[in-house]
Amino acid sequence: MVYAIFIWHGAFLALTMSMIDFNTVFPAMITDLVGSKIIFGILYSLMLGVPYLFSLLFGHLLSSYRYRRRFLLIGIYLRGLAFLAMAAFMYLFGTKDPWLVVGSFFVWILVFSLSGSLAGISYDDIFGKLVPRGERGKLAAARQFVSSLAAFGGGWIIARVFSVNSLTFPKNYALVLFIGFVGLVIASIAFWFIKEPPAEVREDIRPPLRSLLRRVPGILRENPEFLRFIVVENLSSFSLMIMPFYMIFAKDKFAVSDAYIGRYLLFQIGGAIASNLLWGWIAGRFDSKKVVRFCLLLGGLIPLVALGIAHFGANIFAIVFLLVGFVFSGRRVGFEPYLLDIIPATDRPIYLGIRGTLNVLVVLLPVLGGVIIHFAGYLPVFSLVAAVMFTSFFLLNGKPVGSYQG
Repeated sequence: MVYAIFIWHGAFLALTMSMIDFNTVFPAMITDLVGSKIIFGILYSLMLGVPYLFSLLFGHLLSSYRYRRRFLLIGIYLRGLAFLAMAAFMYLFGTKDPWLVVGSFFVWILVFSLSGSLAGISYDDIFGKLVPRGERGKLAAARQFVSSLAAFGGGWIIARVFSVNSLTFPKNYALVLFIGFVGLVIASIAFWFIKEPPAEVREDIRPPLRSLLRRVPGILRENPEFLRFIVVENLSSFSLMIMPFYMIFAKDKFAVSDAYIGRYLLFQIGGAIASNLLWGWIAGRFDSKKVVRFCLLLGGLIPLVALGIAHFGANIFAIVFLLVGFVFSGRRVGFEPYLLDIIPATDRPIYLGIRGTLNVLVVLLPVLGGVIIHFAGYLPVFSLVAAVMFTSFFLLNGKPVGSYQG
């Protein structure tokens, strides 16, 4: 029953997130609205980075509650509201006043991101409570496989929407955003059936926020494997930062139409599906850390591949999105189970909050990437991403220096 709940949610969440896919739909939408790489970088930073900034605050809040499901549901429904509001603004003002739409997106993406942070920490904690160590990687792989199939259905919807002549801009984007709202509501149904066990709440894990902040350096010193994870995840943000710019690169380089949004998304999802067997085998045969290392290596190769095949045309460039799907799937199978394996169960919300708040590069890099690409082009950014990802691959080498049974 527990596995079915997580897989149900994962499937409909994947279909939902296809409607605003950060690597294809979202960059194309902002480009079609205002065509500014810097504005896109700021919005993408807001989308990707805000959840991390508030993680410690939310982790501190949740640590004083024995049951966290209510916060998960609140986060999901607020995200649904953001989808619905973005769809309304896009439909009503997308043609008349695109800058008004972009301005409203700053508000709704903030809501989307904050609610995602609250829901994400709640979800990870509930996942850790209900799924025992040793089973997390396998369930993550199974969930990701089913989610990838659902995301493929979402990609097919995107492809259909953007190929129908009567669904012109901005109706096409408004429709997919509305579908995202419906998908989130359906995804939330599973958690109404969950039987969440109470968390252990002790006084020593509920200090005032100021006291908790003073504890962070000590926590990092006492848990070097956790510290190394944070460093590596920060460096891996370079790979996350560059992914949506592949779509903008294709628009600049090949002048592709919006029909390519669906095509590239299907290649990306196809890569995620095809790679699940690989990631599941690695997680089962070795551990989640090995999955993370392979993701880091592949994340360094993709920008080099993008530069190498750019002169072969828009159709061949779809290989880049296939590889992006590999990394996207691998990150989900690897990073969360690996983190849950190395942090203590009783302090899980606190550790998850520290992890998120210290992931500062994910906030800064999209803006920086947009600025550098605007003024210097794609080559410096793509080359930098490759170098950093290879560095993080070697940094995560070696045996764990400390882990928790939780």
